[in-house]
Amino acid sequence: MKKIVLFMLVSLIAQSAFAKEKVHALYIPLADHYPAIIAYEKYRNEMKEAEFTIDQKKSWPSLRGQFEAGKTDMAFIISPMAMDMFAAKPNFKWVSLLHRNGNALAINKHMEQYLTLESNRKDRKPTQAVAEAFSKAKQTLGQPTLSGVPSLLSTHTVILYKFLKDHGKTLGIRIGKDKDVIAVPVAPPTSPVFLQIQDRKDRPASFEQSLPWADVVETGGYGKVAWYSKDVLQWPNGHVECIAIARNESIKSKKAAIKEVIYYLHKAGRDIQQAQQAGRGELVKIAALIRKHIPAHTEESIIQSLSKELDVINYTNLNIDKGGLKQVMDLAIEGGIIKQAINIDAFADEQFNTQITLD
Repeated sequence: MKKIVLFMLVSLIAQSAFAKEKVHALYIPLADHYPAIIAYEKYRNEMKEAEFTIDQKKSWPSLRGQFEAGKTDMAFIISPMAMDMFAAKPNFKWVSLLHRNGNALAINKHMEQYLTLESNRKDRKPTQAVAEAFSKAKQTLGQPTLSGVPSLLSTHTVILYKFLKDHGKTLGIRIGKDKDVIAVPVAPPTSPVFLQIQDRKDRPASFEQSLPWADVVETGGYGKVAWYSKDVLQWPNGHVECIAIARNESIKSKKAAIKEVIYYLHKAGRDIQQAQQAGRGELVKIAALIRKHIPAHTEESIIQSLSKELDVINYTNLNIDKGGLKQVMDLAIEGGIIKQAINIDAFADEQFNTQITLD
């Protein structure tokens, strides 16, 4: 009997010694968050410390609410929203980037009549002509056009603000009859439908959203990409947008597991970059893994968004970039998108930086 009890005790100790820590992460169906899906699909069974799970949310308010309620360890989130949350309750840290660049302005068919776009997407730039299209549409309508952003607290709103400002135009946040464009919140998965609804109302409209939604619109034949964010907000290696955050409690109790998850997120990002370089055949394989989780992202829209020729989103150099975040923060404050600056040194946790993500 004593031998049986001893054996059971040793077995329990052995099991606990090799037990993985659960690391649960929230994401939105965007190209921004493809590394999370690739890491889950390719590497979750290789992880020694972490039992990694991902949970898709359809909107930013839903993701924010669940994270703030303490129902998850990590979240992949737009940086202005994360800064707004940190200013209110600094009980989490910024632990990584998830990508660089990666959003675009798309316009509907009624907006297309006000400008002529280059036939090749890679040649479409944030020009004065695009900005003037908004003014022409306002003159026709007698009021500003609407532009759907994933959240008013988003990098997308910051980039739209900067584009308009750079060309002498103005952005209203939800309201502003005197402005040239009004930003309104539109959940990313519904953004293509938003443009179609505005078309049916005979109203010119646009959205500034993460990839591949702009490419979904163009490949679907009911709108066009007007420009990509990398040409509006320029920064070495690409501008900051979505970041990974982790709760302080999770960092304290699951540090090794979270470190492992971030390593594999960075490795997955490098896998996507290598697929970009290899061409369509490898991108088809990446798209197949993504579509297991996000079937609304068509294979062609994924391939277009990740194309080497366009080079409009990248997944390397994902370590903490304080200067890149400050660029976003300063513009967000200037544009009235967030209310106050945060202490970026207090927000950032650089212990999770990796070598594998560096070019």
